[in-house]
Amino acid sequence: MIFYEPGQHKEHGFSHDPFKAFCSPRPIGWIGSIDDQGRTNLAPYSFFNAMASNPPQVVFGTGSRPDGTKKDSQLNIEQTGQFTLSIVGHALKDEMNASSAALPYGESEFEAAGIEGAASRLVKPLWVAKAPIAFECVYRQTIEMESWDEKHKNYMLIGTVIGIHVSEDVIVDGKADVTKWKPVSRLGYYDYATVTEVYEMFRPEGAPRPT
Repeated sequence: MIFYEPGQHKEHGFSHDPFKAFCSPRPIGWIGSIDDQGRTNLAPYSFFNAMASNPPQVVFGTGSRPDGTKKDSQLNIEQTGQFTLSIVGHALKDEMNASSAALPYGESEFEAAGIEGAASRLVKPLWVAKAPIAFECVYRQTIEMESWDEKHKNYMLIGTVIGIHVSEDVIVDGKADVTKWKPVSRLGYYDYATVTEVYEMFRPEGAPRPT
């Protein structure tokens, strides 16, 4: 077994820090936001997941820009208190990747990448019209996390899901069938994975049952 302390990976022959490759697959949160002037923004975040279900709550992590300033999504969400989160299916992987381009603040990734936005019911930001599932969220809080570089900041944003859009095409016998939308996940480096197979495992006797 190789043992190394975080930040010391090169001493053991790793060409890149493999931490993110080890913590995979990670679902991608495609975050839609809007600034206080009504300009739209869309960006994918792979430090994302659901953290609670009663009520449903999601988190995503973001770093700062190289100069230490906040990225567009965080600025917008903290200004307006709202965001959307579209789930990335395999058919949308190229559009998702295109929306990660660094654009000047105020320019829309929806427009730059040719992605159709859909109007939300309860919040103002758009969601991705072709996404199989999308959440409408209200912002709850930001937690600043530890950073090795004083110029770089790490943040975790928390939101509560108040509305959900879901395509009828991904529901089979009353249940969501992930093989219908084949969610895309982030691995390490430039690697991604697509979910195409599912299996069941029943919990031991007495363990809580999924709802």
